[in-house]
Formats: sequence, C-alpha cells, structure tokens
Amino acid sequence: MQLIDQMRRRAACHLDRDPVRIAPGRGVFSVSFDDFPETAWTEAGQILADHGVRATYYVCGGLEGGTNLDLPQFRTAHLEALAAAGHEVGCHTFGHTSVLRLDPAGLEASLDANARWVGERLGGYRMTTFAYPFGDASMTAKRVVRRRFALGRGVREGVNRGPEDRALVKSIGLESRRLPGYDLESLMADTGSTSGWLTAYGHDVSDRPTPYGCRPEDLDRVLRLARAAGLEIRPVGEAFAAMSGAINV
Repeated sequence: MQLIDQMRRRAACHLDRDPVRIAPGRGVFSVSFDDFPETAWTEAGQILADHGVRATYYVCGGLEGGTNLDLPQFRTAHLEALAAAGHEVGCHTFGHTSVLRLDPAGLEASLDANARWVGERLGGYRMTTFAYPFGDASMTAKRVVRRRFALGRGVREGVNRGPEDRALVKSIGLESRRLPGYDLESLMADTGSTSGWLTAYGHDVSDRPTPYGCRPEDLDRVLRLARAAGLEIRPVGEAFAAMSGAINV
C-alpha cells in the first residue's frame, strides 16, 4: 500500500496537469495553516495582526472542538473571529481524511459536508481554495479539486512561477524542525526578483510545537523576511485571483 501511495503521489505531481500562468506584478508570499489547531489562531493570529497581514486557514469541520496529534483543535468561535478579521477560510476534507483513502464519490461527499458545515457557521461563506490533507494528492482527486475550487495547494517545495498546475500549487513547510534547512533569505529574494509566488503552510504555533508546528518567533521571522524582500503578503485565494494570467473557474 505504501509503495502504491507513493506512486499515486508522484503521478499527481507530473501527470494530468492543468497549467495556469503565475505572473504577479511583484513577488507574493502567502501563509496558510492546515486543519487547524487552536494555537494557529490564538497564538498566530496576534502575530499576523502585528504585521498587518492576513492568512488562509484550511478547515476540517469534523475536527472542531476535538483533538488531532494530541492538540486541541479550533472552535467555532475561533473560526468566526478569524473570518471577521479578514482571513481566508479554505477547505480540507471534512474529517481530515487523505484523498488517497477516498474514491471520487467519497471525496465529493466529504467536500460537500465541509462546505455545508462552514457555510452554516459563516453565513453562507464559500471556500474557493483547497489544501490536500497530509499533502497527499492523486490524479482522480485533482480532477475533483479543479472542478470545485480555484486551486489546490500541495506540499511540493518551490516557488510558483510561469506555468504551474492549478490543482497542485507548490508550498514550503513552516515547521521549526524544517525551517533551518531552507535558505529563507535567498528564497524570499528569489521570489521577489522573479515576480514569483511563494506559499507556506503550518499547523500549531507554540513555544513547544509538534513536529508539524513552529514557534512564534519562527513565524515572526518568516514574515519579517518576506517584508524585507519586498514581497506582498496576501491570503492564498486572494493572491491567486489577483495574478495576471490566473484563470477563472
């Protein structure tokens, strides 16, 4: 099963692409949080506000008020607060299920459930971008995603520029354990000098993060570096919609 999953992920990266030209007028940086643990709002929300920027929160309605990786997950009050502050609410699968474990009908049902759940709590809010739980993508899932959303965000590393797969946009991880492996200054400078689009994804934000989270100072540093490189910081959906060459769906 593990080998088959690896092959499906690899095929999704290289086959059945839906190219769209990524060509912003200036370099752009987008921050997103997946699932999302409550600290992605209670801790990260203030850091974002201090920098005057907005992010994207990819929501699993089925995790609300529960735990994931032994961490308390968001509550509806957090969701309402971040939406009121102008942050984007994006879609995960309802129960945080990998698309590799769902056939097309099951994926559609999960997305429908998440859309209803969010819409009921945010006055009919419609999510326009999707992020793959665990970073798992498949060719069949991409077909569903590109029909229902403006884009799908994956976890394959790199700067988005020129022709990119609309259903599997690149992104870097914000994990504290991973950040030292990036030359962030060069990555931000490259994004700015080539008018690219760099997206990043995180999870929990705390002084003692999980292997998938980051410390508050790490998030603050990333945002400072993006500003220093002259990048415009916008939520994922807003950034994509504003780019020259981005297609309508």
